[in-house]
Amino acid sequence: MRSPLLPVSFACALLLSANVFAQDYPSSSKPITFVLPYAAGGPTDKAARDLAQAMSKAMGGHSIVIDNSAGASGSIGANKVAKASADGYTLLFTHIAQATLPTFFRNLPYNVEKDFEYIGLVSENPMNLIGRPSLPANNMVELVSWINANKGKINIANAGPGSASHLCGMLFQSTIKVDMTSVPYKGTAPAMTDLIGGQVDLMCDQTTTTIPQIEGKKVKSFAVTTPTRLSSPVLKDNPTMQEAGLKDFSVTIWQGLYAPRGTPAPVLKKLNDALKVAVKDPDFIRKQDAGGATVINDARNDPAGHKAFVMAEIAKWAPVIRAAGVYAD
Repeated sequence: MRSPLLPVSFACALLLSANVFAQDYPSSSKPITFVLPYAAGGPTDKAARDLAQAMSKAMGGHSIVIDNSAGASGSIGANKVAKASADGYTLLFTHIAQATLPTFFRNLPYNVEKDFEYIGLVSENPMNLIGRPSLPANNMVELVSWINANKGKINIANAGPGSASHLCGMLFQSTIKVDMTSVPYKGTAPAMTDLIGGQVDLMCDQTTTTIPQIEGKKVKSFAVTTPTRLSSPVLKDNPTMQEAGLKDFSVTIWQGLYAPRGTPAPVLKKLNDALKVAVKDPDFIRKQDAGGATVINDARNDPAGHKAFVMAEIAKWAPVIRAAGVYAD
C-alpha cells in the first residue's frame, strides 16, 4: 500500500525545488526575453524597449532582450509565450489586444485567462479622434452633426483589423449609433497619409502618432478618449469624448507583462518587484511622457489587479466587436 506521506513529501520537494530555482533566478548566463507580438518601430515596441531597460537596471543589470514575433494581429507572439517553458525567461509584452483577441478570433490557440500568469500593467496611451484637413466640421458638436447628415457616405481609416485605431473607431461608431465604412491599412503610416491627403474622412489613433500631425496642422483634432483632458500643449484645448456628450466613452491603449502559466510564484514576485521599481524610474517616466503615454502606478501593477482589469476589458470590448461583426479565423 502506498504511504499517505508520499504525496505530501512530493509536494514539499516540488516547493523546495521551486524555491531553489527562484534563488538562482535570473541566471547570469541566460537573458530574459520580452516577446513583442508586433513589428519593431511602433509605440508598443518603444514601450517594451523602455521597460526592458528600466527592469534590467532594477534587476542589477541583467540582460533583457526583445523578440519581435509579429503576425495574426498579435496572436502569434502571444501563443509563443503561452507555449514557452514556465521558467521566467520568456515573457509576453503586449497591449489591449490581450483583451480583444479572445473575441476577435473564433479559434484563438490559447486561453487569455488560463494560459498566462499576470505580472502587472505598465503604461497606457490616450487616443485622439482626428479628421482630414478639409473636413467642414471644426469641433465635436459640428462633427457629430455632419456625420448624422452624411450617413452612408463617411469612411474611417484604421491600421488594420484588431489594431488600436480599429477598436477606437468601432467604439466611436457604436457610441454615436452611426455605421461608417471602415478602411483598413497595413499600418498607421499609410492610413495617416491618406487621411492627410483627404482620401479618408476620420481616424482614431494613439496620441504618439497624432500629435505631430496636429502640430503641423495636417489634420483636424476633435477630442481625446481619456476621462480627463490631457496636459499636452497640443491637445490641452481638446475636449474629452465624455465632455462632448459621448457618455462613458473612454479608451486607452495599455501595455502589460505576462509569463507562461505555471511560472513559479517566487520568480513571478521577482519580476513584479522589478516592474514596480521600473515604473517609478524617472528616466522611464520621462520617456513615456515624451511619447504622450502615462505610466501606471496603481493596483493594476499587481498581478491580481492586472488580471481583474483585463477580464473587465474583455467584457467591455466583446459586445463592440460582435456588433461590428469583425472576426478573424
